[in-house]
Amino acid sequence: MVGGCSARGLIVVDDLVAHVRDAFGWGDADVVVSAGPRGALGQIWRLDVGPASYALKEIFAEPPSEALVEAELAFARRAAASGVRLPASHSDREGRHLLTAPGGTRLRLYDWLDLRPVSPAAPATPQLLGALLARLHRCAPAATAEPDGGPPDRWYDRVPAASDWAEVTGSDAAWAAQVAAVAAAVPELCAAVAPADPAGLVVCHRDLHPENVLAGEDGALVVVDWDNLGPAAPGRELARALFDWFYEDHVADLGAMGRMYEAYVRAGGPGRVTGPADFSMLLASRMNFLLVQSRVAIDPEAEPRHREWAEREIDETLRLLPTARQLADVLELACRHE
Repeated sequence: MVGGCSARGLIVVDDLVAHVRDAFGWGDADVVVSAGPRGALGQIWRLDVGPASYALKEIFAEPPSEALVEAELAFARRAAASGVRLPASHSDREGRHLLTAPGGTRLRLYDWLDLRPVSPAAPATPQLLGALLARLHRCAPAATAEPDGGPPDRWYDRVPAASDWAEVTGSDAAWAAQVAAVAAAVPELCAAVAPADPAGLVVCHRDLHPENVLAGEDGALVVVDWDNLGPAAPGRELARALFDWFYEDHVADLGAMGRMYEAYVRAGGPGRVTGPADFSMLLASRMNFLLVQSRVAIDPEAEPRHREWAEREIDETLRLLPTARQLADVLELACRHE
């Protein structure tokens, strides 16, 4: 095992590296491969090529469209100009930022940055996050459509229907009863989930959880994994970020949430949490993610590494679902900071 990945995984990535070596013109340079972090949608591999280090992303899910890649690059330039730190994306010798390896695997190449997790419990974290999110939202252009021209992704404003849960809640998985209880609570908990006003949408990262906001060697925050970039209401991304960072094991740190919200407002962030519908992004994305991972976990055709990962994601997501009382508490908190 290397970095939590099997020897088979490294054999597979050796094939990918051979393709990348040719695409980027590295010639006979030594390429040392080691496993980096993985997420639900991809695995990062560290490539040391002579004195340079890169992050090669092996994409598991449906690859980003060329339009999304272009939108990501454009927004990355705006964000960097506004002081947001992020790893640079590299194009191959033909100018492509999205590569297709033999066998169909899609790849992206970025600078490797030595990053470490940011502790939600650290005293400065709420203020740093609030200021970062405000900076992202202030530089974001208006966007009423996904980068490919389609309507805003319903992942962020529509929860699964009752019938969608039947396959997973009826399985013999150890977590099936817990997921069934969640599904039963959806109609009441998610009653206010609805699309946002298109006039208020801007380009947002849409996935600013602790694995995607890390600290550089100097302690400054660095934003990674921009694959979910697209239109969202700033207030909804703010509401989700409060829970992404300061809610765990069914406990909300209202003090930290309040400090983050206050820092966001003080830094000129345009979003506000003013009503139950502002939790739509939080609730819809949580419920949709739980359903998708539940399906992967019971899919006999899924690779074992993906089923194992899904099991862990299910356990974590079940501990991250808020109650109606907690949503009301955060709404009250936000209103006090107006």
